[in-house]
Amino acid sequence: MELSRNKIRVLVVDDSLLFREVISRGISSDPRIEVVATANDPFDARDKIIEYKPDVMTCDVNMPKMDGIEFIRRLLPQYPIPVVVVSSVNGAVFDAINAGAIDFIAKPDMSSSRGIAEFIHEMIEKIKIAYVAKIRYISKERTDNKIYGSSQFNNRMIAIGASTGGTEAIGAILKALPLHTPGIVIVQHIPPSFSRMFAERLNETVGLCVKEAETGDVVKEGQVLIAPGDKHMKIIKAGGKYKVNCYAGEKVSGHCPSVDILFESVAKEVGKNAIGIILTGMGADGARGLLSMRKKGARTIGQDQKSSVVYGMPKAAYDIGAVEIQSPLSEIAQQLFKLL
Repeated sequence: MELSRNKIRVLVVDDSLLFREVISRGISSDPRIEVVATANDPFDARDKIIEYKPDVMTCDVNMPKMDGIEFIRRLLPQYPIPVVVVSSVNGAVFDAINAGAIDFIAKPDMSSSRGIAEFIHEMIEKIKIAYVAKIRYISKERTDNKIYGSSQFNNRMIAIGASTGGTEAIGAILKALPLHTPGIVIVQHIPPSFSRMFAERLNETVGLCVKEAETGDVVKEGQVLIAPGDKHMKIIKAGGKYKVNCYAGEKVSGHCPSVDILFESVAKEVGKNAIGIILTGMGADGARGLLSMRKKGARTIGQDQKSSVVYGMPKAAYDIGAVEIQSPLSEIAQQLFKLL
């Protein structure tokens, strides 16, 4: 990841003095980051933004006077700053992402020094990613231009991989798909405590049936299986059906779950009957796996640079020849059905 020579100027917003200190001291240990100011509520933060002009803001969700989600929603049209949301484990983080935040991170157990250290390490990485990410202006309207169809897709499968910016990108694609869609398997880089919430939220907002995957789940038409946030997911063919196997393991391509693990298994088991889609995200996870899919005859789509929050994973896949069709996010559903 390339960064400018100047330090990343960060504003830390949290109503807890202790937590402001923990974040500020922790992220300042990285030579690339400078905490230029802290704020205890959105109104204080607004003044600090005007005064210090930070590059990135970290923001608590639960704050007095105005919650972090409403603050982000009002802030970004006036001051387009990349925001990393800090929250306890609940579905509010997805509201924050929908409001325009780049990414989120769960608050650590303050009694665990190891938990705090892991939190700081992850926060530093997310700040660096947010610094190079694009600010998104989210439409609050749900799309009405769905693609309708009634074909049966025997033995077909759609595999999707995403990271930063992926929760919204995945939602946008799924909302545009009809019930008669081949089974979909997804790896989204997401903390384990949030993957089930992500699946449940999608299940409530899209027409398809969405669930967090469990070992033995059958990949079937009209259903979406999302990998648990702390387990790899691969496809296994058994008894004429495709099933998923979710298992704990070491990070692959820097991640668990890994998009490469999923895509490689789809290439092996499904071959030319699969379609692979790689979406916004930092790094190169999924590039090699998508190339394997294409070599086995699968059709492949990569999100384009303009519509990606972070054009890392799609670029890595495109650069090695894994992407057959490069498409804006808004057209991926249409491209998908052209291939089907």
